[in-house]
Amino acid sequence: MQMPYLRYDDAPRALKYLVEAFGFEIVMDHREPSGEIGHAELRLGGDWISISSIASSGIPMKTPRQLGGVPLGLYFVIEDPDAHFARARAAGMEVVRAPETQDYGGRDYTVRDPEGFLWSFGTYKPGV
Repeated sequence: MQMPYLRYDDAPRALKYLVEAFGFEIVMDHREPSGEIGHAELRLGGDWISISSIASSGIPMKTPRQLGGVPLGLYFVIEDPDAHFARARAAGMEVVRAPETQDYGGRDYTVRDPEGFLWSFGTYKPGV
């Protein structure tokens, strides 16, 4: 199992929009006395991610805004990218690429969250 971890300037806000926009389920939400997120785990189907506040992580990571670009994107396999896209768009995610069917198979879309991370969701399953 792998679990990507992301650091956010405003992790409490990110936690809310990851649930609202993408349907993640909060499995753990450990807060620091300051209210920052020390460690949160979220699940979408069988996939997991972890987030925390950049200030409390103790790990020298930067957000896309701090980098001036996005160093990587995240892709999640889902059943219905069109419905999922509608949810993400209604929650205010910036559309990078609307749902489209790829010539290599699968249908997917990409959005950018308020702190600049790229999120892609689609039906393409690598290795299938």
